Amino acid sequence: MFHGFISIDKPPEITAHDCVSKLRKLLKQKKIGHGGTLDPMATGVLPIAVGNATRLLRFLPSGKAYIAKIRFGLVTNTDDITGEIVRDRPCSNLNLDTVKDLLPLFQGKITQRPPAFSAIQVDGKRLYDLARRGEITEADVPMREVEVQKIKVLGWTEGEYPELDVEIACGAGTYIRAIARDLGEKLGCGATLSGLRRTFSNGFDLEASLTFDQVAEKLRSHSLEVLAPDHGLHFLPEVTLDAEQTKYWCMGQTIKLVKLEVCSQFVRMYDHEQKFVGVSEVNESVLQPIVVLSPIN
Repeated sequence: MFHGFISIDKPPEITAHDCVSKLRKLLKQKKIGHGGTLDPMATGVLPIAVGNATRLLRFLPSGKAYIAKIRFGLVTNTDDITGEIVRDRPCSNLNLDTVKDLLPLFQGKITQRPPAFSAIQVDGKRLYDLARRGEITEADVPMREVEVQKIKVLGWTEGEYPELDVEIACGAGTYIRAIARDLGEKLGCGATLSGLRRTFSNGFDLEASLTFDQVAEKLRSHSLEVLAPDHGLHFLPEVTLDAEQTKYWCMGQTIKLVKLEVCSQFVRMYDHEQKFVGVSEVNESVLQPIVVLSPIN
């Protein structure tokens, strides 16, 4: 039985839910969950919690980073290249300098309208289900505020439908498809997302990620090691308990500390042997257990 995280390098054409199902079959474990959706077209980092680590998913940091390819001159109903083309306007005269001038508009705290074909829920229903049935259009999707920390130009390909390669760092809820769509609208030629690879998500990066083939091979050779349950939680302050406090903690009791100087709502908890034992909520000098885990050797 595994307890921890596996960062999957998601292949194209499958959903995050598909990845969870595939990993359940490989590991022969049911208690598995993912740390956020990733469009079927996209590839890259998908953190997946296994065993008791599923209880820690809600504490993972929200930051994400992508390498995106934006194609100008095409507009689709899904805002990416997999959708139906609704406008085709070649723009071979478009140049990189013109595009660069507009990129600052998409950095910082911005408002964007998520794509109609998205996993967002409205009244318990997924938007993409409503969009497929024609019950909702993009204009019906409410605007929301998101944050984009960085947009860095990586490359430019000229042509009838020029393409821009960019690196984007952003917060939770940011749709790269919406950035591509809105950039195309600002330029007057339209645009759609033609490629997307996530390089960082919720504290996990590509370097620590495995393909499904790699997971399967490591299982065959009995060499699969999952990432520690606290792998993505190092942004949280930590508290180390003594032996007596550890005993009370493991029984789910609150811990009162004489001096506790943290500026976070939650903290990582370690026992007297420096083994991770869960997450607590800070209430002045009292630590309230939220997730209590057995120490993993």
